[in-house]
Amino acid sequence: MSVNPELVGRSFPPTAPYLVGREKVREFARAIFADAPQHVDPEAARALGYADVVAPPTFAIVIQDLTLQQLLAVPDSGIALERAVHAEQRFRYTRPIVAGDELTAQLSIVGVRPFGAGAMVTSESTVIDADGAHVVTATSVLLIGGEVA
Repeated sequence: MSVNPELVGRSFPPTAPYLVGREKVREFARAIFADAPQHVDPEAARALGYADVVAPPTFAIVIQDLTLQQLLAVPDSGIALERAVHAEQRFRYTRPIVAGDELTAQLSIVGVRPFGAGAMVTSESTVIDADGAHVVTATSVLLIGGEVA
């Protein structure tokens, strides 16, 4: 099955709240070699005006992944993980993610563009905090290969 073009405009329910933990931020920072002190040391983060350690900018993918799992679970999407390549990623922040944040995300499909036998699927995950304030919008482009005949 090819990618369903009717995905465009589809929005998914908000994810369950994700509580950002200090150790998760530290682990993520170590994994990507983000060695700035505010990512691992609460005192360094507080000296910069934050309540706790600050997540590296790409940490938002952790929350966005929860939304992308919703997309992959849609039976009529035509998206098969084994044919998917993560082609592009962008983040638009209102404020950094900080340990202690409780975040939810909502996915919207903003584009499906045919590409050879497959398609490029563009999605946006809007991440908000417990007060409903925007934190980040994460945009992903997945390149979905066509089925082999």
